[in-house]
Formats: sequence, C-alpha cells, structure tokens
Amino acid sequence: MKTAEDYQNGQILLIDKPLNWTSFQAVNKLKWALITKLNLPKKFKIGHAGTLDPLATGLLLVCTGKFTKRITELQGQAKEYTGTFYIGATTPSYDLETEIDQTFSTDHIDDALIHDTIKQFLGEIDQKPPIYSAIKKDGVRLYEHARAGETVEIATRKTTIHEFEITRIALPEIDFRVVCSKGTYIRSLAFDFGKAIGSGSHLTALRRTKIGDYDVKNGIAVTVFENSLDSNN
Repeated sequence: MKTAEDYQNGQILLIDKPLNWTSFQAVNKLKWALITKLNLPKKFKIGHAGTLDPLATGLLLVCTGKFTKRITELQGQAKEYTGTFYIGATTPSYDLETEIDQTFSTDHIDDALIHDTIKQFLGEIDQKPPIYSAIKKDGVRLYEHARAGETVEIATRKTTIHEFEITRIALPEIDFRVVCSKGTYIRSLAFDFGKAIGSGSHLTALRRTKIGDYDVKNGIAVTVFENSLDSNN
C-alpha cells in the first residue's frame, strides 16, 4: 500500500467522478481522506487536471504532492467523451441544468444527414463557450451573468475536434464519441450540431472516458479510494 510519503512525493489518481458531484467536491473529499487517514498536513497539495461539470461523469485526473506541478501538462492532453444529444430542443445552458426554451422540427432528419453534418465539426473549429460556464467576463463568471438575466457578448475560441463518431441514432436521441483538444465544450458542440442539422439540440448525458493515455476503465470511485486507505491503518 502507498504511504503518506508516496502521496507527498507525487501520485496521479484516476478517479471516476459520479453524477451531481463538482470536481472541487471530489478533490476535497480525497484531500480530507488523505489528511485524516494518513496524517498528511492540512496544507498538503492536491488538484485535478481538468474540470468536469456536475452533470458529467467519468475520468478526473487528480495529482498529489509534487505531481501537482504536472497539472498544466496533463490538462493539455486530448480528451475523449461519450454522451447523448437530444435533438429537437434547446436549453439556455445547452444541457439539463436549465429547462427547454425552444423546440424544433426533426421531420427532415435522417441517418445520412446526421453522418454528413458531423463532417463540419472535424478539425479546427470556432466555438463559443456556453453562457452557463465558469469563464470570467469583466471579472464575473459567465454563469453569474446568466443567472442574473444579463446579456453578455462571448468571444469564440479555437478548438480542435480530432474524432467525432455517431454510435447510436434513436431520434430524438443521438449517442456520440468525441476526441477533442483542451478547452472544448461538449455542451456547445451539442448546441452547434443542432443548428447545423437545421434543428436544435442539447446535451443530456456526458462521460469523459480518456485523458491522453489515461482511461476511465482504470479509474476508481472516490468511496473506493477512501476505503482503500483504511487498510493502511
């Protein structure tokens, strides 16, 4: 079993983040477990290499001790996601955080159109982050502007979609797999895909499956990690 010294020298933990947890909550839970069960100092360094929204599950890379210096490097690696688009409706947050605000026809959509439309999103694209995101505008997070009912001009950003695959079509649902660069918003991809297909779309499920060579198949739940520390005592 790993010791307190091992965690201070540096570890990369592959955590499978559960639904409805923030990434911050997951890291805090791990930090508290390490401090209380291994007697690590309260100033023990720990952090994650890329946020997952509360409504997303999957791979969270958590660096401890000296390995927190590797967070920037890990954040820059390509990420793989799987999930579901709901076609024919949009929400202000582009996902299930907010209620449907508009509905659209899907009568014209068939498998061929879906597969043809994804080609528009391969390679480098311009993407506008969702208004319900943690990016700051004039020192205030965008989601705070959104919740206050304020209209904010959001600049587009360059991002790269390396792979975009449709894995199931059962309208109004479409399942997908995407491999993308750092800073890609899958919620924005859902919204933009809906517009490109002549309808609307929002994200109803999202799971991060890979970051670089790290795979969620090798990840563990926070509770399983906590329990594993008990055997050290």
